[in-house]
Amino acid sequence: MGSYNYYKMFGCFNRKFKISESEPPPDVREAFWRFTAGAQQMTAEQLLKFMVQHQEDYNCTAVDVQDIMQHVFHRRHHHNLQQEIKHLAFTLEDFFYFLFQDDLNGPINPQVHHDMTAPLHHYFIYTGHNSYLTGNQLSSDCSEIPIVRALENGVRGIELDLWPNSTKDNVHVLHGRTLTTPVPLIKCFKSIKEHAFVKSPYPVIITLEDHLTPELQARVAEMAIRIFGESLYCPESGCVEEFPPVESLRHKIILSTKPPKEYLGSNHSKEGETSSPKDKEFSDDETEAESEVDDKPEYQSDSDYEDYDNCGRRSGNVAAPEYKRLIAIHAGNAKKKCLRQVLRIRIDRARRLSLSEQELERAAALYASDVVRFTQKHLLRVFPKGTRVTSSNFSPIMAWMHGAQMVAFNMQGYGKSLWMMHGFFRANGGCGYFKKPHLLMSKNSNGDVFDPKLPWPVRVTLKVIVYMGDGWRLDFSHTHFDTYSPPDFYTKIYVIGVPLDATKSKTRVIEDDWAPYWDQEFTFPLRVPELALLRIEVREYDRSDKDDFGGQTCIPVSELRPGIRAVPLYDKKGRKFKSVRLLMRFRFE
Repeated sequence: MGSYNYYKMFGCFNRKFKISESEPPPDVREAFWRFTAGAQQMTAEQLLKFMVQHQEDYNCTAVDVQDIMQHVFHRRHHHNLQQEIKHLAFTLEDFFYFLFQDDLNGPINPQVHHDMTAPLHHYFIYTGHNSYLTGNQLSSDCSEIPIVRALENGVRGIELDLWPNSTKDNVHVLHGRTLTTPVPLIKCFKSIKEHAFVKSPYPVIITLEDHLTPELQARVAEMAIRIFGESLYCPESGCVEEFPPVESLRHKIILSTKPPKEYLGSNHSKEGETSSPKDKEFSDDETEAESEVDDKPEYQSDSDYEDYDNCGRRSGNVAAPEYKRLIAIHAGNAKKKCLRQVLRIRIDRARRLSLSEQELERAAALYASDVVRFTQKHLLRVFPKGTRVTSSNFSPIMAWMHGAQMVAFNMQGYGKSLWMMHGFFRANGGCGYFKKPHLLMSKNSNGDVFDPKLPWPVRVTLKVIVYMGDGWRLDFSHTHFDTYSPPDFYTKIYVIGVPLDATKSKTRVIEDDWAPYWDQEFTFPLRVPELALLRIEVREYDRSDKDDFGGQTCIPVSELRPGIRAVPLYDKKGRKFKSVRLLMRFRFE
């Protein structure tokens, strides 16, 4: 007996729609018959052969296959997982069921599998912006809760803005010169200590935007030492000569900000600090840049950047020496007029530079290779422009293409850019570090670095088949998409990457079906697959209104596992649906 969905029409009589059970697509049947040589059942040996030859899962072992079969029998036939069943064999239905389980057959490797022994600046780092805000940039509450949530999701870069409290005897975290309500710094530090390594053992970098007096800086140092203790990374020399391997920084907390100069009494106010947000129109200096620019004459020389280079070696009365000693990664930012010089200054020591999204766009347009060359030795952090008061984000791909390791995002924001960020860092076991492709870290025989604008030849073709989708009827009410009938789903596929690789396609609309079956193939020729992202979105076609959202995911193309895969989908906030997923096939030619 089939089951039915009933929909009311005009408030009286019912329309009846049969709920059809998902059937294996022809490719799944064909693979089953091919690897069983036409038999009704697939043995463990035959499944292993399928995994290695068809799914190109060359590390798959007989033990893995036993494990897969145990799980499937446990879920489908309620076998005890502990009970060793010797002669397990799959029917076609078992085989199809297995292929559609994303935890057993997902599109990416769920383990940390990148080489983690390279220096810190060889990785893209999952980075937050204004990590303490619960909502918009103007009036939302500051809290430790978004920090905890970010760390639990694998974010490794946390930003805190430090301001004196009203009585100037303690340190508050808030978005300066706005109506955001503060949270005490000690609360943020304690939350970081407790949750830093819940999701990932790799280092957490805390970037500080510092608006404090030397007395309060000393207080921050005392607080950091008391709370973080052994886990604080403090290099011997007082600042990092060159970035250490990420593997050696496991369970470490690293502080990064501009090292303090001597305190200048009442002249301490930094550029633009007295102006109100209204006058500044939240210029791109609003965030980190603001705290990291000194009042300087317009001309620039290397000596202006001595704060990168002195590492506490200069004699003289330095403010809060204990604070300065804790700053492992020295930071700075560029005055607009001399950004190119800043990128080109040859400094032996590792440092971090902060640019707003507009400064990065300008630098990428005018001198892309200087930006890429800079990131081959140093860290580059790119943050959203101040006008994004709703906590929206920019597309991270431009920054990644130019080697920027720390693309700082409003994790409490929303939208497609954040989906890209979430998807990118689900890779490599969700550990928050993603090794940069070789092409961004190398030079060619002429000493030139990668230029995203060059017309590269097509190097690989990605073929994608969207077979079918399922799970909506379990995760949504039966009238969620349409009051009068089952949903009309279609899938959109985007490639995001270097300009010549960017493209989009979509399947046809399947009407009135909770388990849509498309079986359509798409071909994407790629010039720089290392920097390409596959973005997938399911929508429900609506004649009269905007199409409804049915789930999304983003996957770095370099991480895709070939073969027939179950692709889990996520909601608008990046939370994984319980049941919604697509069955797809990926092939590289």
